[in-house]
Amino acid sequence: MAEPATVFEPTDDEALTRAVAEARAQVAAGQVIPLSDVARWLDSWGTPDEGPAPSWKECSPRRLFLT
Repeated sequence: MAEPATVFEPTDDEALTRAVAEARAQVAAGQVIPLSDVARWLDSWGTPDEGPAPSWKECSPRRLFLT
C-alpha cells in the first residue's frame, strides 16, 4: 500500500504551477512586504502594541531594498 500524501507534498502539479506563476506575477508587480515589517508584526503578537498585519499596499518599492 502506498504512503498517503501529506500537505507538504504537492499532488497537483498544475495547481502548483499556477500558484508559482501567480506568486512571481505578484513579486513582479511589487506586491511584496519587507521581511523586517513581517518580523516586527510577528514580534508584536501578544503584546499591548500588537497591530494589524502589514500590507504590500503600504510599502514603497524603494523601501523594499532599504530594509
